[in-house]
Amino acid sequence: MTRKGTIEKGSRTALVTGAGSGIGRCMARRLAELGYRLILAGLDPAKLEAAAEELHEQYGLAVEVIPIDLARPEAAHELFERVQALGREVDVLVNNAGAFSFRDILQTPVERIERILCLHALTTTLTCRLFGAEMSRRGCGGHILNMASYSLWMPWPGLALYSASKSYLRGFSVAFAKEVREQNIRVTAVCPAGVATDLYGLPPRWQRIGLRLGVLITPDSCARRALKALWRGRRCCVPGWWNRLFIPFCRLMPMCVLRVARKYTMKLQR
Repeated sequence: MTRKGTIEKGSRTALVTGAGSGIGRCMARRLAELGYRLILAGLDPAKLEAAAEELHEQYGLAVEVIPIDLARPEAAHELFERVQALGREVDVLVNNAGAFSFRDILQTPVERIERILCLHALTTTLTCRLFGAEMSRRGCGGHILNMASYSLWMPWPGLALYSASKSYLRGFSVAFAKEVREQNIRVTAVCPAGVATDLYGLPPRWQRIGLRLGVLITPDSCARRALKALWRGRRCCVPGWWNRLFIPFCRLMPMCVLRVARKYTMKLQR
């Protein structure tokens, strides 16, 4: 039985940002399994090169690398121009690059605020605009996957910046999906809860404990569920039925509970 999303090997191209590790690397691997040529973009050239070499050897597909800092106002245009310079037409765009912040706003450096808002909001919006317009011009449709977060339902102390930027990303993605549906472009926002990656600064030991307890999922599980939602044309995906179940509780969390929790989480702010 043919897997959904499978194409003729090497006939189309997928661009994945933040592809050097974690969810992005798993996304790239799963897209390679489906037959896509790859363009990997991200901040760490060494990790990108290692991922590209591994994927090329394993799947025999062209894998190109674009080292780039996406947390800059001009980054989206630069990425688009560099992809054009490669002579590639992007059929699947995965906006996975992100940065985590758990810190009170008044204690957060202004530069960090600017970079996170730029990365999560401006760069993602502009890549959707630029690559989406190309997909529409070619008339063959395409797919765009934007990585939001479960924390958008958790605007709690310390998460103001991160949860608000991810909330924008989900809202934008859902509305944009409705705008481009007639052009046969499918847009999905993925809102994972805990994922066992280095994003949150958890040591490997705690990641393993989280996986055993079921409060974390693996990056590959997140990638698999996200792509499944994308191929099905879903506008929003929350991996794990138990996470969907707890959304109302997150929204209605009383301030008295947050005050108690805050006493213990203040030392975790970074």
